[in-house]
Amino acid sequence: MPTVATKRQYSLAIWLFALGYFVSYVPYSGLSKAVTSGLLTSGRPVSVASIIPVASVSTAVTVVLFITVLGWWRYVSKRHVMGLNIALPKQQAFISGTGFAIIIITTTLAYSFSGVSIILALVLMRAGVLSMSPFIDWVYHRRVRWFSWAGLIISLVAVLISFAGTKDYRLTLAALLNLGAYLFGHALRIPSMTKVAKIPGKELARSYFVEEQSIAMPVLVLIPAILAVLASGSLAAQFRFGFAHLFDSSFAPFGWAIGFFYAALGIFLSFLYLDCRENTFCMPLFACSSLLSGIVASYLLMWFAHGPIPNSAQLVAALVIIAALIVLSPLHHLPLYIRQLREALSEERLKLVRLISTSTEATQSISAPQAECLITINFAPIREILRKH
Repeated sequence: MPTVATKRQYSLAIWLFALGYFVSYVPYSGLSKAVTSGLLTSGRPVSVASIIPVASVSTAVTVVLFITVLGWWRYVSKRHVMGLNIALPKQQAFISGTGFAIIIITTTLAYSFSGVSIILALVLMRAGVLSMSPFIDWVYHRRVRWFSWAGLIISLVAVLISFAGTKDYRLTLAALLNLGAYLFGHALRIPSMTKVAKIPGKELARSYFVEEQSIAMPVLVLIPAILAVLASGSLAAQFRFGFAHLFDSSFAPFGWAIGFFYAALGIFLSFLYLDCRENTFCMPLFACSSLLSGIVASYLLMWFAHGPIPNSAQLVAALVIIAALIVLSPLHHLPLYIRQLREALSEERLKLVRLISTSTEATQSISAPQAECLITINFAPIREILRKH
């Protein structure tokens, strides 16, 4: 019985988003590590809290310019209020945007705590996000396919390997609170996306993205600004210093660059999350891209900025991450493709090579319906040339 060709249910564009996220996260994490450790500032480390204000402004400006240049403001929902059409994001976008702003700030803050292993903090962040993804799918009754479970398990193995390779396991109360806030941000963002936006269709994804960013970007700038004005202590003082030196040549250019690259990775990551696949697929893809980019950034800093040598556990984790990406990729369908190829060959619906020796056979091959052929070799023109000579 002939097979019926069907359109792919899931687009491969998610892999382009994952690649864009990886390419953007390498300079983001590399610059963050280099600036906070003094590798790019003449041995004078710059506190992340001082960079957050300029990085936040940079991220917000970049995202707003991105949406404006593409003309995507038209996707914002409008409501009729007192005779006027007012742009008003949906409730889920408001919740999700607030969560995204929390995620951005806490991700950058993870580099700022003294006496805390940065690798340990980032590994715990990824482990927490991976762990919540199947639970969210279960709550919203989304089917989780076998390779998503496999990718999740392998990703967690990579996280555990990175965890085992960490020599410093100290976590301060502030770092634990930051980790909790980071996971809380995902707990706000991912369920909101899953509830209303993780379905096929570019229009809905763009609409949700624009509405979410219209909330996230103002909140991203307002949170450190409010803390700088109302709070006390060293963290608030560093926020105030950062806002007062948005264009300071000694460190502000690095902050603007960090914010730009976070905007880029945030855009790619948003559309990766908005893919209609289950979260148990999307989260491991995000975690693998994130961990792998962090490892690549570590090696780049070692080669070009005399940074510390990454330990062997990071290399092993990278290999495990590559295995997870292979399982998640369309290559997991390879046994199916091989079986379909064998069936087509056995039923003579497909021939690997067809040899045509005469012009009559060539005419018949065009006019008569025959099995599909991968390679056709036509000797008829060669015979005609030899006959003339």
